[in-house]
Amino acid sequence: MELRIFTEPQQGATYDQLLAVALEAERLGFGAFFRSDHYTKMGNVTGLPGPTDAWITLAGLARDTSTIRLGTMVTAGTFRLPGPLAITVATVDAMSGGRIELGLGAGWYEIEHTQYGIPFPDLGERFDRLEEQFEIITGLWATPSEETFTFHGAHYSLDDSPALPKPVQRPRPPIIVGGTGPTRTPGFAARFGDEYNVAFRGTEDTAGAFARTKHACDDAGRDPGSLILSAAQVLCVGSDEAEIERRAGAIGRDTAELREHGVAGTPGEALDKISRYAEIGADRLYLQVLDLADLDHLALVAAEVMPDIG
Repeated sequence: MELRIFTEPQQGATYDQLLAVALEAERLGFGAFFRSDHYTKMGNVTGLPGPTDAWITLAGLARDTSTIRLGTMVTAGTFRLPGPLAITVATVDAMSGGRIELGLGAGWYEIEHTQYGIPFPDLGERFDRLEEQFEIITGLWATPSEETFTFHGAHYSLDDSPALPKPVQRPRPPIIVGGTGPTRTPGFAARFGDEYNVAFRGTEDTAGAFARTKHACDDAGRDPGSLILSAAQVLCVGSDEAEIERRAGAIGRDTAELREHGVAGTPGEALDKISRYAEIGADRLYLQVLDLADLDHLALVAAEVMPDIG
C-alpha cells in the first residue's frame, strides 16, 4: 500500500505553504503530493488568502521539488478546454522531469462556477463532455510525431492538430478517474484510466465501486489487474488522545466522526483502517491533510504508520 498526501488549498493556503508540505512529504518518503482543483472554499472557513490555480501551482512545485510525484485530485473538466489542458499537463510533466499525474472529473461544485463565471452544464452534459475530453487528451498524446489528430464530437472538434507537445512520460502521464457513479464512471476508468479512485467512502461502498470497475474492465476486454485501485480518506492521527483531539479541533471535526469516516486515532488505529482498504484491493491511499501548517502530523505518520504497511 502506497501512501500519498492530498491537500485542499481552496480552504486557505499560499503557494509557500503548499511547497512546505510537498517538500516535507518528499523528504519523508510519501509516494506523491496531490492537490484539489477548486476555486471556492467549502464549509465554515475563511478561505483566506484565496484560491490558487491547480496547474500553476503544480508547475511551481515541478521546479521546486525533486523526486515526489505530483497531480490533481481531480481537475474539473468544466474549468479547461481539453486541447489546452493536454498542452498544460505535458508542459508541467516536462518541467517535473516526468512526475505528473492527471486526475480528471466532470466538475460538481456549482457555486464556484457561478462565482467565477464558469459555465456549468447539467450533469448529463458534463459527463458527455468528460468522455470527449478523455478521448481528446489521450488521442493527442498518443498521436505519433509528424502526424496530426482530428476529432469531431458533439461538444469539441479538433482539425489537423499537431498534437504537440508530447509529455515526457510515455506513453503518457497516468490518468486517474474518480467517483462512485455506477453507470458511466466505471466505463471511463476501464477505457481511459491508469488508476481508479474512490474518495471519502467506507470500505463497503469502496469495495462495491471497485467491483463495478473490474466488471467494466472485463466488458472492455481489459485485464482488471492493469488498473490501479485507490481510495482517499481524511487524516487525523496523534500519538495520544490529547494530540488527536487537538488535530481534530484544528480542522473543525469531531474525533469520533473522524475515527468512523477517516484514517484517525492512534498510529495503531490508523494502521487498522489502512489495512481494511488494503484487504478490499486498494493499492494506494490518499491521506487528506487539511491543516497544512502541521508538518509534525506528516512526520508522525511517516515514522509510526508507514513502516508497518505491507
